[in-house]
Amino acid sequence: MSSYKGHCHCGNTEWEAKLEADQQGHILCHCDTCKSLSGSTFTLNQIIPKAALNITKGESDLGKYTYYGESGKGVHCYFCKNCTSHVYHHQEVMGPDTIVLRTGLLTEGIKNFEPKAEIFGKAKLPWEKEVATTFETLPPS
Repeated sequence: MSSYKGHCHCGNTEWEAKLEADQQGHILCHCDTCKSLSGSTFTLNQIIPKAALNITKGESDLGKYTYYGESGKGVHCYFCKNCTSHVYHHQEVMGPDTIVLRTGLLTEGIKNFEPKAEIFGKAKLPWEKEVATTFETLPPS
């Protein structure tokens, strides 16, 4: 297990994530919601236990936005209220102790992690090349 530090764009929020070796990579999400929230073609993420994330600065100032995912259950997005960088998401369908961490905001993660999987390939833009094993929605449990 290794620790990785992250911060939002403005620096008001900082955190540390403890990731197992198999979590030290990006899961690229091509869903339409991630495209809308990020303004990009996909987001960089990793699914981790909630206990593996420690917000060290600005936790009380995180905003929360909720929408309903493909499962019909809530997806709670936690973001810096100042710069709107999304730190993590909690998808109710994954249970109370699992979150989706934005690995693109980890200082070392953005530079050193490689793509490990692509999800919501059904929404991938036709000109995007496959860079990892791609699943139409989520990988099988």
